[in-house]
Amino acid sequence: MKITGKTLIDLGYKPNKWFAKAIEHINANELSENEIKDYMKTILHPEPIEPFKTPLAYFKNIRAEHEEERSNVEQVFETMNTLMKTPTIIKGAVMPDACPTGGIGQIPVGGVVATKNAIHPAMHSADICCSVMMTNFGKIEPKKVLDVAHNVTHFGFGGRKDLFDLPIELENKIKENTFLNNEKSILLSKTNLGTQGDGNHFLFIGTSENTGDTIMVTHHGSRGFGAHLYKNAMKVAERFRKQISPKTIKKNAWIPFDTKEGVEYWKALQIIREWTKLNHNILHAKTCEDLGIEPVLRFWNEHNFVFKDEDVFYHAKGATPLDDKFVPDSYKGLRLIPLNMAEPVLIVKGETTENNLGFAPHGAGRNISRTAHKKKKDTQTINEVFNEETKGLDIRFFSGNVDISELPSAYKNANNVQKQMNDFGLGEVVDRIMPYGCIMAGDTLIDAPWKKRKSKPIE
Repeated sequence: MKITGKTLIDLGYKPNKWFAKAIEHINANELSENEIKDYMKTILHPEPIEPFKTPLAYFKNIRAEHEEERSNVEQVFETMNTLMKTPTIIKGAVMPDACPTGGIGQIPVGGVVATKNAIHPAMHSADICCSVMMTNFGKIEPKKVLDVAHNVTHFGFGGRKDLFDLPIELENKIKENTFLNNEKSILLSKTNLGTQGDGNHFLFIGTSENTGDTIMVTHHGSRGFGAHLYKNAMKVAERFRKQISPKTIKKNAWIPFDTKEGVEYWKALQIIREWTKLNHNILHAKTCEDLGIEPVLRFWNEHNFVFKDEDVFYHAKGATPLDDKFVPDSYKGLRLIPLNMAEPVLIVKGETTENNLGFAPHGAGRNISRTAHKKKKDTQTINEVFNEETKGLDIRFFSGNVDISELPSAYKNANNVQKQMNDFGLGEVVDRIMPYGCIMAGDTLIDAPWKKRKSKPIE
């Protein structure tokens, strides 16, 4: 006797997307009721998915140019060798700007991994959709643009009081998504608009090497709005990890895409992408408005995100997507790759190859940590380091406190990164935005809000 979905429901099973497969198997094998129950146990409680015993091979688009870089590259390979044992991964690559972050086995900055039917939140990190946008202002004095932009943007902790309006259409999308429809996410989506955060995020002004036009580039991600989604997603991923692959490293937990949680999380990521693009756009639009000019050109690209190609998910932890299929709102295949405040922002384009997986570097990267870099500079005062490394440039720190871990010497040699891009076929440079000046958050820990609260005198 052929069974139907009602048969399984009558036996106590809740309707699920695997019903069709189960019914086909049961009918093909003419299973009895007891055999059906035994078979259902294999579906409901499958054998755990084990990590690979040996790591999958991956493409190493990086080489050490000197001793300090050798240690960094070795650490990158060490963490990738463990990462590539994750059972969902089918291929991977590292870029010339790669540097390790977190514990062994976590994806490094400058790492790309493709997974089957799986989204790994930690592989895009809390700074979801970290991205860059440029606006060409035409022939206008760079200082004038930088001064106006300085009054428009906002760096540092938290949100801002002079709020920009969140479009009602986007707010409705947020409220309709199970990952985002909570009080904190909705609040952050509004208060974080028009903010750029801290760390390596920036507002850069320069001039096109090809045309001499003045161009602004902003660099930031989805701020607290995205970070809150990441926190919630990691909890869901951990729940799946315990159930289906308990031996997988916790940070490499994933959400299967063929689940309602997976589908909803993918939708949440697209909402975060839309919000982040808006966040860039309002800073650029307001700067144009205050200058009283129409932009010549504006485009953007993310470089810390997850990109979908059918049931394969490309996790780019600090890598620029070259392939247009990854950037649906691409402008003529052009992408932006910043290096450091004293070097040009590269405008590139390129093709997918076997070794680049459709990606390029996202910047210059670091060889050593921020703390280690500061220690290297402790024989000089902060002002001495600042004056030496920013000579001829208009460099501003929004907090008023210089952050020497964001000065040029904190990063890899920009020429070496560009040479390796060329050697490994990681994009062709079509223009360079030559530096005039830059705004960054600065050392925000000096006047951190929690430090101010602690130092407040007792009345």
